Amino acid sequence: MNNSYEQALTSYIEATNSHDFANVQRMLHPNVVYWFTDKKCGTMTDIQHYFENAWNLIKEEVYEARDVGWLVTNRDTATCLYTYHYSGYYEGEYVSGHGRATNIFVKNEYDDWKLIHEHLSKGE
Repeated sequence: MNNSYEQALTSYIEATNSHDFANVQRMLHPNVVYWFTDKKCGTMTDIQHYFENAWNLIKEEVYEARDVGWLVTNRDTATCLYTYHYSGYYEGEYVSGHGRATNIFVKNEYDDWKLIHEHLSKGE
């Protein structure tokens, strides 16, 4: 169980870095919607394909959330902004980058925090 929205974000990042979508899916609300830089994904299948493609493209990727700011928090919802950073290997070459992220978490009927929306945009 995620006891706090801060822990939910930490657990989500850890799940992402496991490179196993089953771990990520445990953190997601059934109605989750992602707005990636290049695509909107509104089904779990689309989201899984997007994650797995990214993990296949960037080998050994490490994803981080820095400068996290919580915009709105209450008993059942929490919204944060952060700068995401990634690094790994693309075609054998080390690459890294960053961008902006917005995440919205909601509590489910079991009192667990689940991600219901993520919006990513490229950094400049």
